[in-house]
Amino acid sequence: MARKNQKAPWEPEEEIIWVSKSEMKRDMEELQKLGEELVGLKPSTLAKFPLSEDLAEAIHDAQRFKNEARRRQLQRIGKLMRYEDPEPIQAALDKVRNKHSQNTAVLHKLEQLRDRIVEQGDTAIDEVMELYPAADRQRLRQLARQAAKEKSSNKPAKAFREIFQVLKELNDEEF
Repeated sequence: MARKNQKAPWEPEEEIIWVSKSEMKRDMEELQKLGEELVGLKPSTLAKFPLSEDLAEAIHDAQRFKNEARRRQLQRIGKLMRYEDPEPIQAALDKVRNKHSQNTAVLHKLEQLRDRIVEQGDTAIDEVMELYPAADRQRLRQLARQAAKEKSSNKPAKAFREIFQVLKELNDEEF
């Protein structure tokens, strides 16, 4: 006769995963660090994050506090983060960080284009016209000649900076 408490051999046993206290502490510290990063963001950026009302309010309060009150509030945020799913928050934070990197890359690309306009003249301006059809070819040629003249006579690079501003405006209009 079979015992009542005994499982049948064909039923799978549930696997128990033991988590050490140190590992739990590390996880909580990571959540608190994530919360600290959220506190450092601007309110307009924070509005785009998928946060619960309690967490959003706690972050807003932490932004106002100083010293010890801020430290305690950050601990509270860490505690509230335990009940949140950190993956969408982390993904949104990564997106915000990446946006800054993308903006920097675009500005570097525009600087290189400006340098080519000053050095190569019409061939580089033709490239700009392909990229930005709304560009004023005559204005770019005029600025390129002026920048080359300023460079040769060691004058301040006013036209050089103005070419960059024109390219930046064209890029902003496109997006």
